[in-house]
Amino acid sequence: MSVHRFAVFTAVATVALITAGGLVTSTGSGLAVPDWPLSYGMLFPPMVGGILYEHGHRLVAAAVAILTVALAVWLQRSEPRRWVRRLGLAAVGAIAAQALLGGITVLFLLPVPVSVAHACLAQAVLGLTVTVAVVTSPGWTRAGSPPATSKRSPVRRLAVASTAAIYIQLILGALVRHTGSGLAIPDFPLALGRLIPPLASPGIVIHYVHRLGAVAVSILVLATALRIVRDCRSQRALLIPGLILIPLLATQILLGAFTVWTGLHVVPATAHVATGAVLLATSLVVALLSHRLFELAPHEPTVAPLGVRAVTS
Repeated sequence: MSVHRFAVFTAVATVALITAGGLVTSTGSGLAVPDWPLSYGMLFPPMVGGILYEHGHRLVAAAVAILTVALAVWLQRSEPRRWVRRLGLAAVGAIAAQALLGGITVLFLLPVPVSVAHACLAQAVLGLTVTVAVVTSPGWTRAGSPPATSKRSPVRRLAVASTAAIYIQLILGALVRHTGSGLAIPDFPLALGRLIPPLASPGIVIHYVHRLGAVAVSILVLATALRIVRDCRSQRALLIPGLILIPLLATQILLGAFTVWTGLHVVPATAHVATGAVLLATSLVVALLSHRLFELAPHEPTVAPLGVRAVTS
């Protein structure tokens, strides 16, 4: 297995970890195990009720931590680019901080700021592993020449803006979950029967801002995908993830609607968390690839200098 494939596997495992964390929140199992790092003083407590979800989440987290450390060690031994090696070390630091925040969350009975930070840092870990997977891929050093429209195309800026907006939206989603604001507005697509609800409580404000964030994300993601189709049709490595953004976005919006319509049912609520992570990862892939593509000057006709620069930088 190449380091690229191992990085992809680690990124997929990180999505599984985020999904497991969403399952803990969706089932209200955050305090099913009241101690940390052990569970009821054991490494493997009886896996019943909420313990199944909370301790299962800890087991997945341990597995992802091992994978992340292994990836960092592999990079230190085989990767010539210093900045890529540092990405691996940053991922290890982030997963360690993530574990610590998880422990504090349990020991201090789910304080909202810590719980939200725990959720957001998980997405940052995913971003780091996805970045490692992209920059260690064969396509990163075999990037082709940019399209003729590269100088005036806003694809790179749109992709970065979309990724940033999705991450902010995930922070808002974590606030909704951890403040219990999921049903502060119990209808959809209207909000308390209106386009703009009366902002009479913090829960309504948080929930409504999250919905406004979804509108902003939708505009940016659609704009990014459409510009990729228009300006980068010949760049399949960029075109494919750019097009995948559209069904992911539609699925995420539909899952958000079903989460409200079903009264926070576990399945759509957890799937909403998981799809948000996949949407972020895909948008990050688009941002990285568009940066790689458009960093090439239009007068560079060959691939060889890019490959040399990528390996030695």
